[in-house]
Amino acid sequence: MKKLLLLYLVIIGAYVLYALNFFYGQNLSARSGEPAGLVGSIDEKYVMVTFQSGIDYWKSVIKGFEDAAEKLGVSVEYRGSTQYDAREQVTVLEQVIAQKPAGIALTVKNPEALTPSIDKAVDAGIPVVLFDAGAPDSKAYSLLATDNYNAGVTAARTMARLIGGKGKVGVITLPNQLNHQQRTNGFRDTIRAEFPDMSIVAIEDGKGDVIVSRDAALAILDAHPDLKGIFNTDAVGGVGVADAVRMRQRKHEVKVIAFDTDKVTLDLIRQGDIDATLAQGTWNMGYWSLVFLFHLHHGIVTPDRGQTADASPLPVYVDTGISVVTRENVDDYYVK
Repeated sequence: MKKLLLLYLVIIGAYVLYALNFFYGQNLSARSGEPAGLVGSIDEKYVMVTFQSGIDYWKSVIKGFEDAAEKLGVSVEYRGSTQYDAREQVTVLEQVIAQKPAGIALTVKNPEALTPSIDKAVDAGIPVVLFDAGAPDSKAYSLLATDNYNAGVTAARTMARLIGGKGKVGVITLPNQLNHQQRTNGFRDTIRAEFPDMSIVAIEDGKGDVIVSRDAALAILDAHPDLKGIFNTDAVGGVGVADAVRMRQRKHEVKVIAFDTDKVTLDLIRQGDIDATLAQGTWNMGYWSLVFLFHLHHGIVTPDRGQTADASPLPVYVDTGISVVTRENVDDYYVK
């Protein structure tokens, strides 16, 4: 009995010593300032800057940004120009730079207009990571985005399947924005290379606006009574295109391919007014933008010895993925 009691005492004593050693080690680490993994501070603020800040498209990107902030223990702020206007976005970005945040995640309305401000931020020691739409000649460290040319390729092949590989189609796009140029180019090049019985009869500017896109689609429909389909490259205009097709009572004749997965677009797919849309990895854009910025701010990543001194310590480009949404799988894309 005494031996058993002694054994229990030894076990309990060993546990107490282990616990004391563990807590003492934790406290010592905290006092010495040693990091316990990737953890920042609440006064460490990162800012996301967009354009057309009120549209649904950004919600998933912001959610990813906020989720990363919660994991890393830092603060985030969301800013953006209210309109589809490069000058307004430059003004917002300059205001953010003046705040000297820990880092800026930025999507670019116009590369030429935004590049000087991006370079100014980086030169001032504020890391900038781009998402969704880039500025290839800027000093930004990385771009996390859809492979937009490939998205256009996917849209062309989807359109060909919908219309049987024959007929006239139109495009509603934003010609002054790089990612939309790439989507249009992928769509056009694929039709020329793979579908000789299809032709693009019009490419119009929808200005990222439902009404403007609707009117552009109406003009194409009226000019080409035998039109078979319209591809819209932005997150908003597809609703306007669907309206135009409905107004001309050509719902079953003209196929509509939209872009992105806002609720209105998904609802229109359910109803059969939009035939397909392309879903981007928007949450990935937001989440990994902040993770990249955190690494840059804390100097966790540096160029490899095999790289030149001015090489980016991060992947210069990350493809966040694309998928085709139709009536068959649309329920999977609603926000849960």
